[in-house]
Amino acid sequence: MRDLVFRTIFQNDFRNEPVDILLDELSSNLQRQNSFKNDVIRYVQGIYKNLAQIDERISICLENWDFNRLSSVDRSVLRLGTYELLYEIDVPIEVTLDEAVELAKRYGTENSGRFVNGVLDRIAKSFAPESKRFI
Repeated sequence: MRDLVFRTIFQNDFRNEPVDILLDELSSNLQRQNSFKNDVIRYVQGIYKNLAQIDERISICLENWDFNRLSSVDRSVLRLGTYELLYEIDVPIEVTLDEAVELAKRYGTENSGRFVNGVLDRIAKSFAPESKRFI
């Protein structure tokens, strides 16, 4: 499910289409896979609804790096991970970090996994709801 969310927001990073068009396309492509269709759509909607705050949190937690210089892969993985850390209360922090690192390793550069892990760890420690720390 996270892989599909990542690929959707990564692709939209280049296309920069309105979220409604993106969700219509995504919904039509997921007709056969109803088991996680609602989760994918909820995540994509949540990411774009909260994009300004998500990007702000990422920017704050970047050390010696500028948000605009992030690769599209790293930016998309960080957006997904940050959304999950801040808004998906039932997902443990460790699961979010593990899944994001795996996506970064699969689609990013040799250093993407380590980079994503460091940034998301700072976001979790600084901004994740207190209740998530005890899941």
